Amino acid sequence: MSPKWLIILVGLAMLPLFGAASPTPSLAQTAQPSGAHAPAARRAHTRIEINPRPLLYRRCVDWYVLQYRPSGTVLYPQYHCWWVRG
Repeated sequence: MSPKWLIILVGLAMLPLFGAASPTPSLAQTAQPSGAHAPAARRAHTRIEINPRPLLYRRCVDWYVLQYRPSGTVLYPQYHCWWVRG
């Protein structure tokens, strides 16, 4: 092998060491500052509003019921409400 080809091969083998032919960009080139990304869009919570007619109020009754289950008897709360003219 001639000295000319030997110098060319050694030069090509040394290029990646000096960063001249680096195929992947460095981390500093690809990283974005922390404030550069857009914030995620926030979704508003849906809310149910009840606007009864005037002079109405809500009356509620609660009680407990025994429920028989395989693990044993359980005291279970019950609740019922309705609108009343007042």
